[in-house]
Amino acid sequence: MSNANPSPAEAAEDSVNKRYARLLSLRTKAVEGKGAWYWAHFDPILIRNPDTNLPKSVKLKCTLCDAAFSASNPSRTASEHLKRGACPNFSSMLKPITQLPPLASPSSQPNHRKRASLDASPINMFDSSRFAASSMSPKLPLLSGGRDDLRPLAMLEESVKKLKSPNSPPSYVLRKEQVDAAFDLLADWFYEVCGSVAFSSLEHPKFSAFLRQVGLPEVSMRELLCSRLDSKFEEARRASEARIRDAAFFQVASDGWNSIERGSKSLVKFMVNLPNGTRVFQKVVYSNGGAVEDVLWETVGEICGGNAQRCVGIIADRYKGKALKRLELQNNWMVNLTCQIHGFCSLIKDFNRELPLFGSVAENCLKIANLINSQPRVRNSFLKFRLQGFEVPTFITVPFPKCDISKNYGPFVAMLEDILTCSQILHLVVMDDAFKSVCVEDLVAVEVADLVQDVGFWSNVEAIHSLIKLVMSMAEEVESDRPLVGQCLPLWGDMRSKIKEWCTKYNMADGPVERVLERRFRKNYHPAWSAAFILDPQYLVRDACGKYLPPFKCLTHEQEKDVDKLVTRLVAGEEAHIALMELMKWRSEGLDPLYAQAVQLKQQDPVTGKMKIANPQSSRLVWETCLKEFKSLSKVAVRLLFLQATSGGSKCDWSFMRLFRGQGVGFDKVQKLVFVAAHAKLERQVFSSLEENDAELLRNINGEDEMLNEASSI
Repeated sequence: MSNANPSPAEAAEDSVNKRYARLLSLRTKAVEGKGAWYWAHFDPILIRNPDTNLPKSVKLKCTLCDAAFSASNPSRTASEHLKRGACPNFSSMLKPITQLPPLASPSSQPNHRKRASLDASPINMFDSSRFAASSMSPKLPLLSGGRDDLRPLAMLEESVKKLKSPNSPPSYVLRKEQVDAAFDLLADWFYEVCGSVAFSSLEHPKFSAFLRQVGLPEVSMRELLCSRLDSKFEEARRASEARIRDAAFFQVASDGWNSIERGSKSLVKFMVNLPNGTRVFQKVVYSNGGAVEDVLWETVGEICGGNAQRCVGIIADRYKGKALKRLELQNNWMVNLTCQIHGFCSLIKDFNRELPLFGSVAENCLKIANLINSQPRVRNSFLKFRLQGFEVPTFITVPFPKCDISKNYGPFVAMLEDILTCSQILHLVVMDDAFKSVCVEDLVAVEVADLVQDVGFWSNVEAIHSLIKLVMSMAEEVESDRPLVGQCLPLWGDMRSKIKEWCTKYNMADGPVERVLERRFRKNYHPAWSAAFILDPQYLVRDACGKYLPPFKCLTHEQEKDVDKLVTRLVAGEEAHIALMELMKWRSEGLDPLYAQAVQLKQQDPVTGKMKIANPQSSRLVWETCLKEFKSLSKVAVRLLFLQATSGGSKCDWSFMRLFRGQGVGFDKVQKLVFVAAHAKLERQVFSSLEENDAELLRNINGEDEMLNEASSI
């Protein structure tokens, strides 16, 4: 049985073994011609502890001179040991100058005086057979200009070859089909990154040289941004419209209104949520937030054509102006909702505004941070202890003066985390003689000393930090899971229970906190939450007789009334009384136990490890197939149960904004580029932004390097 919590020594051993296996794999690929050139001259070796015989570290051994090096950065080791002449046997591995690969003409290459020597591809410059005797390898000619003369000499010999055989064909020529396929792939990549790569980059001399090197002609920007883009856009548009036409109804998701500040513009993204769980990109609008209602309704008309009733609802991230409510009142068949992510994020702002503890903690933390960061003698004392091995930040984060926590709580959270991280070192600082001398002159230093030595202060800081992280984690979970409308009441119920546990843990009066929570709940609440919760077979409860009945007992009296009102509003006038009778029947009879159990079947999510509903579409499909006797109520149920409670979709990169702000490309072209990019992301089920992917990659690389360093030191 495997150990779930390996010891540090076991973790280090596993890290070293993985690193060794990875380096062996890289060397094997290189020997087969599929990796970096320098692996032909390095062998990974595993260093073991002489006492325990356990793996200690990984080294690289030069096969030419038997020198050993750290394996943390093979490319740098190759540059310093091989290229710069540190290896005494490496120069004998060079090929004769007549065997250097053909190079581009001088006119096409920029003049770099500081270019490293032998600036051709290293894999072609060295003999692939590193086991040949060095005495058998021909020696390079000694030139008056040194090693930098090798490139001009190669160009001279290339010119001689061309004069000898002026009509000789190139070494290889791609067929037209290969060229077309290559450009299709290049265009797909360019459209999907959508502005992250500047248009002018495709005309960069190095990129053009690369294309020539692999036998491709230069890129035609006109073709890429005109005929080929138009073709890709039409293909994506036809696929999207076909999916929307195929669905009986849909929901419009609008994301981006919440980030619009006064006098500024932002990208507002529109998507279409279909009953089968798929999403279709619609468009991006560069808006200043004016006439929200008009923009929403215009978008609905563009998608629906002449049948607006196919749009059964809108989900958006903006509540100001009551635009969603007005549209719902004007069109009785619609259910218009605000995004749950922004509802939870607003809860943090509510706590900051209405709980006095937030203000006192912020004020006290600012005193400590400002004193540590700006008072020279205190700072010297802080840095002195930091140099003794304490893993703390160099400076404590301080929100800039005009930072409003109610709008941007990120810097405030960072300050709390820094203060908590520095707690141990702060206790040492206030006991230091240098700090005591400051206290004689500065009353703020005296206050800081009292705060640092006050247990209640640290408890309050930890409590506020814990509360914010609790709400943020719920918001992040909602963003990743993308819950449906029927899950809103359980989500807020989960939030209530976590808040109650927080109050108990930190000995806080629960009354004020719960009042803030309930006020935010009422602001975000929609009657569709209660109706979807009741009609979703996922939440049916088994009674003493074995029946699976809707959980009306979980609703308040007002919420029960909301269910009746919403059901009657969503059906035609003459069907209202029928729908209410069917609702009473649903309340008393529920669903067949076998189908109820099938709908509620759960399985473990391979990514998060959480237990989730195996088939989220089952709730809607049961109403369309097994509950046909509820003719009126089923119309309401199938329209409610697929509605999503979050407005986000694929992320809008900063590059989208760059495109709309202008790169010499027309607005129509930008819309097409964004549409093609978003459509491709949805097809590949990739919803993160390029910046997030890059950050994750860098975190993984840094984490691996840190593990290697720790393993090497053991």
